[in-house]
Amino acid sequence: MNAPNILPAHRISQVQEYYFSRKLKEVALMNAAGKDVINLGVGSPDLPPSPQTIETLCQVARRSDAHGYQPTSGTEELREAMARFYRKWFDVTIDPRQEILPLIGSKEGILHTTLAFVNPGEKVLVPNPGYPTYTSLSRLLGAEVTHYDLVPENDWQPDFDKLEAMDTEGVKLIWVNYPNMPTGAPALQSTFERLVDFARKRNLVVVNDNPYSFILGKEYKSILQIPGAKECCIEFNSMSKSHNMPGWRVGMLATNARFVQWILQVKSNIDSGTFRGIQLAAAAAIDNDEAWHREYNYETYLKRRKIAEEIMRKLNCTFDERQIGMFLWGRIPDRFDHCESLTEKVLHEARVFITPGFIFGSNGNRYVRISLCAKEEKLQESLRRIDEMIASNSTSPSPSQQQ
Repeated sequence: MNAPNILPAHRISQVQEYYFSRKLKEVALMNAAGKDVINLGVGSPDLPPSPQTIETLCQVARRSDAHGYQPTSGTEELREAMARFYRKWFDVTIDPRQEILPLIGSKEGILHTTLAFVNPGEKVLVPNPGYPTYTSLSRLLGAEVTHYDLVPENDWQPDFDKLEAMDTEGVKLIWVNYPNMPTGAPALQSTFERLVDFARKRNLVVVNDNPYSFILGKEYKSILQIPGAKECCIEFNSMSKSHNMPGWRVGMLATNARFVQWILQVKSNIDSGTFRGIQLAAAAAIDNDEAWHREYNYETYLKRRKIAEEIMRKLNCTFDERQIGMFLWGRIPDRFDHCESLTEKVLHEARVFITPGFIFGSNGNRYVRISLCAKEEKLQESLRRIDEMIASNSTSPSPSQQQ
């Protein structure tokens, strides 16, 4: 019997399986074979949420009345907590009833925002390098992706002369991400001011993805701090990074009431509200005090960062010491033709997984990224293995000696 000739939707040809989804399968196979690979690739915090977060979840989960459907727009308690978060840390006033929308993580927000604003064939501006999901989801939804360059010579900030010279006819959104991932470039008020001005003049929407402000950062900046930004900007924030809750899938977006309503029209037709226990626990997490953030988001990552810097130096990679966030971004030595040449060598010879920068765009081809989401002993062991790999290569006979 002939198999039916079933074909996928054309949009499948626009994307590949997410890099980390593919690569972690390979790492899992290596581990199953006893290789014991250390994962310094993914930015998944390995520390627990605050005690009150976990206790709130447990308390709510025991209630018989807490397990029904929840409002797609989030519980009143969570929206008020998110508005409180913006007021406390960014000095930005948000109306919890109309100007905040809880998300099931930022990826969901990227999807729903693009659906709400961009028609098939219209354009979005995406940074190069940048989070791959900005590109992949845009293409899945039929948008035309136009990349704008971020380069080290401009401290990984947008080149506004080039943006101003660009034809933005048909552009609906520009994605930005400060503090920046993968480069660690900080959020600058001057950049936010120019982005707001650019959006107002070009009649488009800036979306700032802002999950990294608390990680090794001393200043907490939001694009919504700029006067008039709320009229033309959307900001995402996330509990994943700053509150050690990546698997809980809680994020938020803040903007004006009209934009929130448009995105809610999409969201309410796609998902239902998150479990009440998670929402109320997230509200409790938002009230973590400054001492908690200092311990978990600064002091712990600072110790790890110092070891990651040693790893970069051992690999002869250069990096900007001013970086913030939960990664370290470094330029590879000239002797490697491509970043993956180095990352594959480190993976298969030292059994340490670090991320090749090409997955973030062509401007990342000569960079690698090390995640700080591993305990100090794991980072030290990674350093030891890489040191051993380098020593072994330096003592190996050359091809001419082997003949």
